[in-house]
Amino acid sequence: MTNDGHAILREIDVKHPAAKSMIELSRAQDEEVGDGTTSVIILAGEMLHVAEPLLDRKIHPTVITQAFFLSLKSALVHAENMSFPVDLNDRDSLTKIISTCVGTKYTNRFGKLMIDLALDAVTTVMIEGADGKKEIDVKRYAKVEKIPGGELEESRVLKGVMINKDIIHPKMRRKIKNPRIVLLDCQLEYKKGESQTNVEISNEGDWEALLKAEEDWIKATVDEILLVKPDIVITEKGISDLAQHFFVKAGVTALRRLRKTDNNRLARVTGATIVHRTSELKEEHVGQDCGVFQVEKIGDEYFSFFVDCKSPKACTILLRGPSKDLLNEVERNLQDCMLVSRNVALEPKLLPGGGAVEMALAVALRKEAASIQGIQKWPFSVVADALEVIPRTLAQNCGADVVRRMTELRALHAASKDGEYSSWGINGETGELADMKEIGIWEPFVVKTQSMKTAMESACMLLRIDDVVAGAKKSAEGRKQRGGGGGDGGDGDDPQDADGDDRIG
Repeated sequence: MTNDGHAILREIDVKHPAAKSMIELSRAQDEEVGDGTTSVIILAGEMLHVAEPLLDRKIHPTVITQAFFLSLKSALVHAENMSFPVDLNDRDSLTKIISTCVGTKYTNRFGKLMIDLALDAVTTVMIEGADGKKEIDVKRYAKVEKIPGGELEESRVLKGVMINKDIIHPKMRRKIKNPRIVLLDCQLEYKKGESQTNVEISNEGDWEALLKAEEDWIKATVDEILLVKPDIVITEKGISDLAQHFFVKAGVTALRRLRKTDNNRLARVTGATIVHRTSELKEEHVGQDCGVFQVEKIGDEYFSFFVDCKSPKACTILLRGPSKDLLNEVERNLQDCMLVSRNVALEPKLLPGGGAVEMALAVALRKEAASIQGIQKWPFSVVADALEVIPRTLAQNCGADVVRRMTELRALHAASKDGEYSSWGINGETGELADMKEIGIWEPFVVKTQSMKTAMESACMLLRIDDVVAGAKKSAEGRKQRGGGGGDGGDGDDPQDADGDDRIG
């Protein structure tokens, strides 16, 4: 159950090369800006649709693509002029922007919950560099943990990290305040030989000496760790039973076999440094920024919480909900929200939503097309028609009278003076026309411009292809009869292939 364009297209298995490249578009959009995955596909499809009559008129694809790129350049300049800055410290305006992203999604019914989760997560993960550059790595440092059961309203952003691990010995402490934490990525069990090893023992004492050597090694390793007086020891590898015994005696809690990614998040949250050899442990490697460590049972699994951290630069978003399907959809929507808030934080510029931008650009491009001489005038003006697909689809989706709404909207935008842009668009809930500035529907500048660039580039790429050649596997006998010659590609050397255009094989 989803209406996330990319989630649906990702599951479709397509053989046609052109359709494959269209599906790649939504993936590129999803990875780059996180929102607008459906708009990209619709726009690219419409660009190809409006180019078809031009090809029928025998206008060469190269001419069409040149005009398309010209119009893209012009559209981006107009979009830049339409955009205006946003204050990142004003949480209300940020909430409005992200609510536009959630508006079309399933989680819309939970109102502000998703928006607050996304904003909290992004502000937690954000790091400002010395040169004023921001680094917001949502993928790596904002982990979403989905636990079925409970109410959706119980979801929250932890000021720290939660890991799906339990302590390895029942006598270890399950709750520690202000713990000293040591993070390792080496094993605390005796190293077995890398290759196959044979040991021949003649005396009974030698066997004991071998076992003692193992024990001594483990004891020495544990002692090196205990020198820095930790409360919690966490390693990515294993911990042997003997090491557990020494830790329990020293009153130290231990966790083992942690994921690398979880360990990195823990290091960001607790201020600890991940150490590769116990002999190198020093006081400054110990993390002391965590407020509380405790192990809790949620559902039928145990989770370790490292919370109330001083200034966490990583976080875990805990999602609760009735079923797995619902949680997956909430997670997809939450990722979109986080990426939208990340985009606004990185480039704080906004454009009106509801199809207002596309309509304003269409009107501006039509005016510009009138001043263009020669054959490029036609392809330039059809881009304006293609852009109108977004408001048209919006009107269709709300069940409005499409032709009437589009005519009214076109008239409103055409009436705007030169250098001014109207912000009228379609209200997605009522299907009526509305001023986007008044009802507060905004879109991040990056999402809009990225979707236009991606759609235009891919439409041009597909227009340049003149034929799709399917290479069937030929039998060896057939090749022998023909003298083993291979087929000829479209390389421009062939007299039939005078223009040397690209072909997909």
